Amino acid sequence: MTTAPPDSQRLDKWLWAARFFKTRGLAVEAINGGKVQLDGQRVKPGRAIRPGARLTVHKGQLAWELSVKALSKQRRPAPEAALLYEEDEASRLRRQALLDERRDAGSQAPATRGRPTKRDRRRFGELMNKLRD
Repeated sequence: MTTAPPDSQRLDKWLWAARFFKTRGLAVEAINGGKVQLDGQRVKPGRAIRPGARLTVHKGQLAWELSVKALSKQRRPAPEAALLYEEDEASRLRRQALLDERRDAGSQAPATRGRPTKRDRRRFGELMNKLRD
């Protein structure tokens, strides 16, 4: 018994299968919150999508502009999920530039070492004693 691939699928299920969201519930929240648009329009989670549809997905500061290439009823490993869509080159470059910018900003932050050592605590105590005197 062979099953033909589906010709349409619910948007929330597709976003979950394509690994944009960890759960369908999170996908539904994003769709209802206007973070996902189909052909430039707000839609409902149950909206049927087909290959060739244009989606815009926003998560935090990141945005993907993509076209649906295939449908999948199951959530598969990430390399297989990436075959379900094709991201616009301009979208990929914008997203990569933002990630690089965030990475560079994080590298300029002073490195913290965690909890103070016994030596650090002694030095701090000495400094406080000098300030009190």
